[in-house]
Amino acid sequence: MSESNKIVHVVDDDESVRRSVGFMLKTSGYRVKPYASGAELLKVVKALEPGCILLDIRMPGMDGLEIQQALQDRGVRHPIIIMTGHGDVPLSVRAMKAGAIDFIEKPFEKEALISAIEDGFALLGRSNVRRDRADEAAVRLQVLTPRERDVLDGLAQGLPNKTIAYDLGISPRTVEIHRANLMSKLGVRSLSEALKLAFSAQDK
Repeated sequence: MSESNKIVHVVDDDESVRRSVGFMLKTSGYRVKPYASGAELLKVVKALEPGCILLDIRMPGMDGLEIQQALQDRGVRHPIIIMTGHGDVPLSVRAMKAGAIDFIEKPFEKEALISAIEDGFALLGRSNVRRDRADEAAVRLQVLTPRERDVLDGLAQGLPNKTIAYDLGISPRTVEIHRANLMSKLGVRSLSEALKLAFSAQDK
């Protein structure tokens, strides 16, 4: 499928975000359909063209998690990529557990957005892609010590450092050190990248 035939459904209540993201995608060759709310998307769900859904997690009325559930209840299996603000990692964790394929943190770079979108289209009709990603993630996670893996598992559950420290019987400062070390070993620049690897490995 060429980019010109790929459609991205952008759901965000912020008009400036819909405009900027839409422009970013259109100049990269995608077709874009914007929606100001989840309700607006759900109204046309029966006629929804196959493609990716770029979904903001915090919106008035129905939030991204509720929209995600409503789409699943209606049998919509489009790849969903969550747009999230700073500090919304616990919500992103819930979205990934509910089936979202990725999440990107605002403000995001064009490369990160296009990469997430392309991953979504790669998954359309190709169940083996998810398995390949799981295999690759599992291999990358093997560089971690058991304790670093424990910390990553806690983060993937959406737990704060203090709770992880209590559960593991270590200090919050030690959790921070393990967190920094595991990110360095995995070669990731953000917690979201580390969490994506953890979630992918869980698909094995």
